[in-house]
Amino acid sequence: MFGGGGMNPRKMKQMMKQMGIDVSEIDAEEVIIRTADEELVFSDAQVTQMDAQGQQTYQIVGEPESRALGAGDDESAEADDSTRAGGDEIPDSDIEIVATRAGASKDEAREALEAENGDLAAAISRLE
Repeated sequence: MFGGGGMNPRKMKQMMKQMGIDVSEIDAEEVIIRTADEELVFSDAQVTQMDAQGQQTYQIVGEPESRALGAGDDESAEADDSTRAGGDEIPDSDIEIVATRAGASKDEAREALEAENGDLAAAISRLE
């Protein structure tokens, strides 16, 4: 954020406070970032929260472990009635979104999502 190269950390903190930037450490046990393809899991990360003019920003420092989606998550490993024939699971949150937006039942939303291979927009269009 700032080019503080060799600046004294105490001086840097003082300058940030003068500019209205509040910095605090968060004692996080684990941080998970989910992308479309994988999960990045930071088990021993240093997390800093910065609040500048009401905007909160988080900084994560550490080495992530990359996992395929759903790997190591016992809850997501359980099969439920939202599992498609191909074995890919449609998240309940997606079913809720489609049902709400299209004014359809959850079963209709699930069927539309299955027919559209999980594409939310296409499933909503199909039901409208």
